[in-house]
Amino acid sequence: MQPSSNGPRLSAFLGCSPTSVEVAAWLDEHDTLRNLRKKFLVPKIADLPHSDPSLVDGAEKCIYLAGNSLGLQPRRARKYLEVELDKWAKMGVHGHTEGSRPWAWAENNIEGIMADLVGAKEEEVALMNGLTVNLHLLLLSFYKPTDARHRILLEDKAFPSDHYAVESQIRLRGFDPERSMLLLPPRPGEETLRTKDILKVIEKEGDSIAVVMFSAVQYYTGQLFDMAAITEAGHRKGCFVGFDCAHAVGNVELKLHKWGVDFACWCSYKYVNSGAGGLAGAFIHEKHSVEPALLGWWGHDLQTRFQMNNRMQLQPGVNGFRLSNQPILLVCPLQASLEVFMMTSMQSLRSKSLLLTGYLEYLIQHHYTEDPDRPHRPHIRIITPSDPQQRGCQLSLCFSIPVAKIFQELERRGVACDMREPSVLRIAPVPLYNRFRDVHRFIETLGAALGAALGAACFLLPYVLSSLKTCL
Repeated sequence: MQPSSNGPRLSAFLGCSPTSVEVAAWLDEHDTLRNLRKKFLVPKIADLPHSDPSLVDGAEKCIYLAGNSLGLQPRRARKYLEVELDKWAKMGVHGHTEGSRPWAWAENNIEGIMADLVGAKEEEVALMNGLTVNLHLLLLSFYKPTDARHRILLEDKAFPSDHYAVESQIRLRGFDPERSMLLLPPRPGEETLRTKDILKVIEKEGDSIAVVMFSAVQYYTGQLFDMAAITEAGHRKGCFVGFDCAHAVGNVELKLHKWGVDFACWCSYKYVNSGAGGLAGAFIHEKHSVEPALLGWWGHDLQTRFQMNNRMQLQPGVNGFRLSNQPILLVCPLQASLEVFMMTSMQSLRSKSLLLTGYLEYLIQHHYTEDPDRPHRPHIRIITPSDPQQRGCQLSLCFSIPVAKIFQELERRGVACDMREPSVLRIAPVPLYNRFRDVHRFIETLGAALGAALGAACFLLPYVLSSLKTCL
């Protein structure tokens, strides 16, 4: 159900404009997931570094729409951290094996929850390292180039870390990135990739492709790729298929096992809310008996790990890729967040996300669509796919004027989002903790920010009037 089609019916039922705050209030009141917001700490406007107390009430909660970059802090994170710091203070080394969260295998206790989030079996998932470290470890085992099959296919303008990792892996094997990196751009004049173009390239070039390595959700455009179709196409041509799920885990429904994905990796500090630099994840499908190229003590079987006989008893699958014990101070906030995910399901979160993001899209299109009769009036183009099945909760907004001043004015008014030069804002209403009222507040604040950026108070009038609570 999308607000673009159901908004008028709802507003008619409420007796008000489809853009009225009453619509947002009704949607929030009937949101079955609304109590999950209480599980997170939403910053106050006054605590944001660039807010201006002369413009907004600093005691009010900010409009936090930056979950695509860093999720909010779970309330239990501080408690769990304090428990482990207290344990360290009181029992020292014994904390490795004692307490409710023994440090020597603490991450193992929450890997089942993470496996549920990515649609995998528990034994196919390991929590370890950072995303790029895990990507390197996986490529060392899955990228086995030959003279005939040496290319890695990835989207043009992939996240820089992915691009650098692939480039360095190719060089490490003695190949030239100019020949072995196959970068797929969108069609001229388009912002996102068409699935049929991806599949066509795999079919055409597949005999020379060793690994297909895509994002699950593209960080810049917010496009959700058809992972099942890409995996199937890659396998038909004998390629390994892997995904960087950093912007997908906790955002969209994933079925890594069912789709037959060979490997995947992700960070956990965006939609999974584990804190900056949080513990990352890796997945290897159970069908593979692939072994790690690099070994570490933590890849040794737990039952005999502490015998210290230097005879490796490698754990099967992705567990053998572990190198070192995981930092307990990173396990704590991740556990706090994953426990919130246990209170609901990805299906329920996705249902709310479709409605919440659709509501944002509807209001953007209503207020800021290009008007041919007023060509000089600033407008917004959404470069994220309009098909809800091809996106997560992020919308990338492309402005007809430089975005830096608009971003600055939004920050002054208590909005947390992020900017990509020269003209894009990434806005992510996260279903775990964002409300429909947050979206409505953002649209109101955006009008004020645009007016301030342009230095034209008269520009605000249409948006102020359309946001009034007057009923039709």
